[in-house]
This record gives sequence, structure tokens and C-alpha cells, in this order.
Amino acid sequence: MFTFIIRRIINTVLIMFGVATVVFFLVRALPGDPARVQLGQRADEQTVQALREQYGFNKPLIVQYGLFLGRLVQGDLGRSVASNRTVLSTIKERLGATALLASVSMALAIILGIALGVLSAVKANTWLDTVFMGIAQFGISQPSFVMAIYFVILFAIVLPWFPVAGYITRGIAYLVLPAVVLGIRPLSIIARVTRSSMLDVLGQDYVRTAKAKGLTQSTVIIRHVLRNALNPVVTTVGTWFAGLLAGTYFIEYQFNWPGLGSAAFDAIGKLDYPMIMGTVLFSAFIFVMVNFLTDILYAYLDPRIKLS
Repeated sequence: MFTFIIRRIINTVLIMFGVATVVFFLVRALPGDPARVQLGQRADEQTVQALREQYGFNKPLIVQYGLFLGRLVQGDLGRSVASNRTVLSTIKERLGATALLASVSMALAIILGIALGVLSAVKANTWLDTVFMGIAQFGISQPSFVMAIYFVILFAIVLPWFPVAGYITRGIAYLVLPAVVLGIRPLSIIARVTRSSMLDVLGQDYVRTAKAKGLTQSTVIIRHVLRNALNPVVTTVGTWFAGLLAGTYFIEYQFNWPGLGSAAFDAIGKLDYPMIMGTVLFSAFIFVMVNFLTDILYAYLDPRIKLS
């Protein structure tokens, strides 16, 4: 187990180095001058040059890259050009909103996804299975930002039940639409993975033996089938939760939710290089770390993983 964890740590470090490198050069490839964007077109050249000097934009690209990596190793994500605040302080301020939205969405996805998957597996090839899997297929095929439009039209305009934009400081109702919209895709995928895994386990000999011993169907499903069918579900949940926690960019922007996604969109519009790189790198770090922990949990649940 120790060797397995060490290998995963090394992989995680290499992945983060690769992400940091790609993010730096992609952001630097964006058209426009961030100093001009912040100061305006009428700013005098001396002021613009001073801002470039302050943030190192006038240095050669490879020098900027080296300085960037040096700060990154120290945990310094830089200072925002637009607000002159440290990127890390902005991330800390926005992380709570993103974590709340991601957690509620994932809780809905896990509870409803596993429930639908189990029911579909138990009622395989019936009309109930067809309906549930049809709904799941629709949820998978629609991007979250498109689903958001459907839900806003239906539940905020046609049926004005929920507000469209805002944060929970104005009421818990502001959480409903973004959380449901964000949770639909992972819910659908969890349902399909649970059904598939359940069907594989239901065909095993020990399940037939448990039924032959006279155990009730609910006991067989919960104690013998579901427990042994959870490994791929755990991986799916970990991957999706990492993605949601890393930054629900489009949904936060559409519902005016004050999280990391909104901060990243604002930074892109202002060509705020440090903020763009900081939010993307932090999101990548969260994604990689949650997947790392998922790998460890998966190896614990299934010792065969360590041997491979």
C-alpha cells in the first residue's frame, strides 16, 4: 500500500507541473495587453510601463515562467492586476460558495443516482428501467449550461417558483436551481454506472446462494449486491465531485453565484493573468487531489488495484 501511495504522489506532482506549464503559456497567448485593459486606452505610457514593471509583464517570457514556478512552489499564486489583492485571498473568499454548491449538487446526485440505478437493476428490462435510463440518457446528453436554460424557462419564468440569480444570503431558494442543474449530469452517470455494476454482481454465484438460503430480496440487494457493486460508483463519484468542487464555471456565471467560476470569468474579461492562472491552477489542484484520495479509497476497497 505504501508503494502504491508513493507512486500516486509522484504522478500527482508531475500532473500539477504539467498543468502549471500549459496554463502559463496558454494564458500568455491570450490577445491583448493586460496593463492597457486595466488602465484604459487613455492612460499615459509611463503609467502603463510602471504597471508592466510591477507585474513583470515586460520581462522575457521564459523569465516570467521561471518566476511563476518559483512563486508557485512557495504557494504564492500572485496578485490580481484588477483588484491588487492576492489571488489566494480571493480564492479563499470565493471557495465557500463553490464548495456549498458542489456539495449540495453532489449529495443530490449520489442519493438519487444510486437509488435510480438500484431500482433499474432490480427491475431490469421493464418499463420502469426504460423510463429511468431514458431520463439518465437525456441528462447525460445535455450540457449543464443548456440544462440551465431549460430550468430557468420552466421554473423561473413559466412557473415562477425559484429565483434565477443570487446567493443564499438572500434566501435558500436561490440554491435550488443551480444545485439541481449542476447535479443532473453526475446523477445520470451515477445511475447508469450503478445499474451496470449491479447487473454484473446480480449474476454472481454467491448472490444465487444467498437467495437459495432464503434471505429476503432487500437483504440480498443491500448486503451482498450493492456493497460489492460500489467500487466503480466510488470512482465516478470522486471524479465528478472533483470536477464540481474545482469550479462550476458556467453554472456560477449563469446564476450569478459568487464562486470560483465567477471569479475566473471576471478575470478573463479583464485579462487579469494572475487571477486566471490562480483560479485554474487551484481548480486543477482540487481535481487532482480528490482523484488522488479516490484512488487510495478505491485501492482500500479493492486490494487487487494495488497489485496492478
